[in-house]
Amino acid sequence: MSSQKDSSSENIVSQKYDRCLADLLVKTGVGFSVGVVVSVIAVRRRTWPIALSTGFGMGAAYADCDRSFNPARISGTRIISQTDESK
Repeated sequence: MSSQKDSSSENIVSQKYDRCLADLLVKTGVGFSVGVVVSVIAVRRRTWPIALSTGFGMGAAYADCDRSFNPARISGTRIISQTDESK
């Protein structure tokens, strides 16, 4: 058995999904917590700040996961093809 970890495409995708799931849980939890604090302090215990901030956390996690799986969507990046490199 080798001591090196296999870096097959299945492992890479699995690691990306794991990071996305962890990011989703953390950002959703932070959004929920901020929503609870705002709800209790600022708007007399209404539920809309909790839903709004939880949605913001989920949206931020989705955007980060999307960038992880499709790096071409990052603004300011340029995809250079093999033929352009040789010139």
